[in-house]
Amino acid sequence: MVKALSLVLLAAFTLAGCGESVLEFGGPTMGSSYSVKYLSGANGPTVAQAKAATEAILAEVDQQLSTYRDDSLIARFNALPANSCQPMPAEVLALLRFGEQLSQQSGGAFDMTLEPLLNLWGFGPQARGERVPAASEIAAARLNVGHQHLHRDGQQLCKDAAVALDFNSIAAGYAVDRIAAKLGELGARSYLVEATGELKAQGQKPDGSPWRIAIEAPLESQQVAEKILLLDGYGVSTSGDYHNFFEQDGQRYSHTLDPLTGAPVTHNLAQVSVVDRSVQRADGLSTLLLVLGHERGLAFA
Repeated sequence: MVKALSLVLLAAFTLAGCGESVLEFGGPTMGSSYSVKYLSGANGPTVAQAKAATEAILAEVDQQLSTYRDDSLIARFNALPANSCQPMPAEVLALLRFGEQLSQQSGGAFDMTLEPLLNLWGFGPQARGERVPAASEIAAARLNVGHQHLHRDGQQLCKDAAVALDFNSIAAGYAVDRIAAKLGELGARSYLVEATGELKAQGQKPDGSPWRIAIEAPLESQQVAEKILLLDGYGVSTSGDYHNFFEQDGQRYSHTLDPLTGAPVTHNLAQVSVVDRSVQRADGLSTLLLVLGHERGLAFA
């Protein structure tokens, strides 16, 4: 599962010090990768314990929310026709409520039902190549877009149109929050968790300094740290549109779609970073603010 509005962040570490050592592990996830670093301690988990718990969370999130595997809960829901319902776990319904709240607060700038439009422009999981669709195609796809087409019936999620949900704008942040909470439950008091570029840090490194996170400058050709953040108890999410786009007839088309027009945004904002105690919230807000653009985004923030 690849986040639709994702920017790889560079993590900078100074691990020298005495006392506790830094344990680490990582691997592939959601079409990208994850990594975990945490301080060893008498009451902390072994690497095997921490890795097993982390990968169980990632596997569950992928099985529930991935739009790139046909057997996920969301993929099965997306394949249903209009006027259909499907049972959903409480955590998935809670994520949907969170997305609906962001949509309402932003006047529709955040929308988790954009998959038909993403596919149409060539950026979605069912895309058939990047291209500029006709106005009539956009209008037809927009008939199946919008949170107003969804409602809950007990533990069932129902739709009155052929809506296709996409949780990629909050799924990685949600996973990082869950992994961080699990590490705390297992006894880890200082850690840095990253999944597909979304991060959360807690505590201090062995030398007593905070975890240092480098925000990547919005450059296509190289990776350069533009700003260093010192984090303790906070997460960070960065969304950018300068890596994922196509050009046609001299016009650049971003993968960042404006739900209100059904077309790529036309402003020149390249990147947004959000710091929040909830990585899920930072993840959703970075997407939302990138859609709004510089002036409207600052006003919303």
